[in-house]
Amino acid sequence: MNRTTLALLGVAATLPLSGCISLGPKPPPRLMTLTATSPLAAGPAITTGDKQAVQIARLSAIPALGTQRVLVTDGPTAIAYLKGGLWSAAPADLFRGLLAETITVKTGRVVTEPRMLQVQPNTRLAGQVSAFGLDAPGNAVVVTFDATLSHDGSDQIQSRRFSARVPVSSQQPESVATALNQAANQVAGEVADWIGR
Repeated sequence: MNRTTLALLGVAATLPLSGCISLGPKPPPRLMTLTATSPLAAGPAITTGDKQAVQIARLSAIPALGTQRVLVTDGPTAIAYLKGGLWSAAPADLFRGLLAETITVKTGRVVTEPRMLQVQPNTRLAGQVSAFGLDAPGNAVVVTFDATLSHDGSDQIQSRRFSARVPVSSQQPESVATALNQAANQVAGEVADWIGR
């Protein structure tokens, strides 16, 4: 290979690849997220012992929710995804963050990360997000969380389903996001009340 060929190959390697490679559809201008209706205020530290702390496991979700796309159900057996709607993270992860903040605000209890192995909270919450999207025929959003609660020193495990349904003014991403945030906050508040102080 002569010097000219090597030089041309070097120039070709430095050219932008944007015209040649597509890594997926263009993302929407805004990503959807969840925010607590009663956020945790900045201020003094919350102090609690292990017995009062709460640990929330990484939440699971039904397979259709294992994506950042916004689930749309169209009857009992058909699903799709909302055009122009995209979560900033997986719905189960966003909901776990909302749960942690809501539980702390409503109960005054510290919520720990499962990775904090040195802390052994007395109360452990786990569960699956079973619905988190738009019910198109019903013109409403639905959030459903199947929770399990266990306590140290007890062989009893409690299980409970929480669900909220909020009508949407339109099936556009902004309206759907607002309604899903409202429904998620309702469910998180009910879970916090169930856990209690």
